[in-house]
Amino acid sequence: MRTPLATTRIGTGKHSLGVVLTGGSSGLGLAMAREFLRSGDRVVICGRDRSRLDTAMKLLASQLPGCALYGRASDVSMPDEAAALAAFAAEKLGIVDRWINNAGTAGRLKRPIWELELSDIDEACRTNLSGTMMLCAEAVRIMRSQPCGTNDPRYHIYNMGFSAAGARSSPTALPHRASKLAVALTTTFARQELQRGGIDSISIHGLSPGLVLTDLLLRDSGKRERRIFNALAETPEDVAAVLVPRIRSAKGGGRTLRFRPMPLLVARAIASVFGYGRGRFFDADGMRVH
Repeated sequence: MRTPLATTRIGTGKHSLGVVLTGGSSGLGLAMAREFLRSGDRVVICGRDRSRLDTAMKLLASQLPGCALYGRASDVSMPDEAAALAAFAAEKLGIVDRWINNAGTAGRLKRPIWELELSDIDEACRTNLSGTMMLCAEAVRIMRSQPCGTNDPRYHIYNMGFSAAGARSSPTALPHRASKLAVALTTTFARQELQRGGIDSISIHGLSPGLVLTDLLLRDSGKRERRIFNALAETPEDVAAVLVPRIRSAKGGGRTLRFRPMPLLVARAIASVFGYGRGRFFDADGMRVH
């Protein structure tokens, strides 16, 4: 049985947007939380690992004294914890303007499906798909209860899914690719449901950060994958610096917000055959160079 969830609050004051960011204790989520806080926003982050979450909270507080940061240890694949996180966010932020479903897992191994443990398959699908779907529902419920205003859509939800091309080209295992492709479909279908329901104060977007150089991406990766990362991957900080301002200034209906346009990624992939990106992050043996 899981122990009671921890909550932490750091900072006070008048801030611009209320932001919920799942999976905010490391990697891209942590980098994005930092960018939102730098912009003066009130931010709720969550993570499954309480000690890692506490470390992230302390780091952000030391880097941005006085920031309005709230954290809750939550496993977003569990219905009761997803609901509790939503209630926590609504209580602490008052108004939720942006909700970013960033929490996810690529699985422990990058292997064919018959070489994966069933628990690994289950965790990837529950976290990526069920977690996103449940929190998308919770975010809509919260936002529907908030003032609509005159600048619709005022509230924006972002889900991190894969396009068909992205799923085919990803070096990760099948459960990750399949569940992320299903997340993209969830975004499309949820957007259609909002339109049919006449709810124009909320917009649901796809969010495509591309390959981000995190522990999640590097786990069980070999020399071949790391050569691809040299050409296509970016650091969490660089990705967050581009995406967060665009998320903050979001207008209009749902669309997919991409860090890099697909044609550029294809061009980089082709150029990598001729040496583009060689040694950028990893040497010929796959060892990190910086």
